[in-house]
Amino acid sequence: MKTLETTYAGLKLKNPIIVSSSSLTDSAEKNKKLCEAGAGAIVLKSLFEEQILLEVEDMEDFDPFVVGGNDLSEYFRHQKLEEYFELIRATKKVVDIPVIASINAYGMGNWTEFAKKIEKAGADALEINILALQTSLDYQYGEFEKKHINILKLIKKAVKIPVIMKLGDNFTNPVALIHQLRAHGADGVVLFNRFYPTDINIDKVEQCSGKAFTTEADLSKPLRWTGIASAAISNYSFAVSGGVHNAAGVVKSILAGASAVEVCSAIYLKGNGIIKEMTVGLMEWMDSHTMDDISMFKGMLNMQYRNEGINTFERTQFLKYYGQFKK
Repeated sequence: MKTLETTYAGLKLKNPIIVSSSSLTDSAEKNKKLCEAGAGAIVLKSLFEEQILLEVEDMEDFDPFVVGGNDLSEYFRHQKLEEYFELIRATKKVVDIPVIASINAYGMGNWTEFAKKIEKAGADALEINILALQTSLDYQYGEFEKKHINILKLIKKAVKIPVIMKLGDNFTNPVALIHQLRAHGADGVVLFNRFYPTDINIDKVEQCSGKAFTTEADLSKPLRWTGIASAAISNYSFAVSGGVHNAAGVVKSILAGASAVEVCSAIYLKGNGIIKEMTVGLMEWMDSHTMDDISMFKGMLNMQYRNEGINTFERTQFLKYYGQFKK
C-alpha cells in the first residue's frame, strides 16, 4: 500500500511537508488550520534572542534611573518566554502532528534552561537557527562553525527531544560542519535558512528590503548541498528549505536525499491549499514511477548518482551546458 509517511530527525511524519517557522505558525488557531490542510509537521515561529535583547535594552534606555529597572527588564524577558511556552501548549492541544519549537540564537545566551522549558511545554523537537554574517576583520576561520557546535552541545545536554540545526548558506564546506553536528548529537539539519533580502532604492537613494518570498529558482542551492551531503553522510535526516513551491520541488528534494521539506513562501502566495496540492502531486508522481513509499527514491539522485560520468552537484562551471540555449 502506498504511503507518504517519512521519518525526519526521529519524528514520524504522515507526509514530508513541514510548515517552516514564520508568522504562519505564530498562533494555535493558525496551526490548527495548517494541520487540517494536511501539513506533516509545524515549526513554530522563532523566538529571536536578538530581538528580546534589543527590546530589553530599549526598556532600560527609556528610564535608566527607574527603581527596579533591572527587575522590570527581567520580567519583560520572562513574559516573552512564557508567551512562547503557551504557544507550544496551545498548539499541542489542537493538532495531532509534530510541533517543532524554534530558537534563533544570536549568542550563547541561557538557552539550556530555555530548552528544558520548551521540552516541558510539550514540543516534539527543537530547531536551532544561528544565522549571522561574519564580517569582522579579526574573524578567525572556524569560529562560526564552533559556535554552532558549542550551542548544540549545551542544548543536547539539557533535553531529550530531537534537536535540529537549521543552517545558513554562508559556509565554505557545509558537509564538514554537518558531519561535526551529527557527531555532537544533532538529529537532523535543514538546508538552508534564508537571510534578510537586501536591496537599494535608486530613486530614494536608500537601502530597502528585497523580495520577501522565494521562487522556484531558489531551490537550486539547497538541492545541490543536500545531494552532496546526503551522499557523504548516509542514514541522516535532511530537510530542504527555500524554493519548494509545488509537488515537483518536493520530489526533487527527496530525490536529492531529503526526508522532508520546509515550506513557507508557497503558503503565503497560494494559501494553505498548496499543501494538499503538494501531497496529491507527490502521490501522483509516485504512482507514475511505481514508488510505494518515500524510502524507495530518497537520495536516488544524490551525489552517488553518475550521469555519463558527470556529477552536476559538484559542477561549478557551465561549460557545454550553455550550448542547449540558442539565440
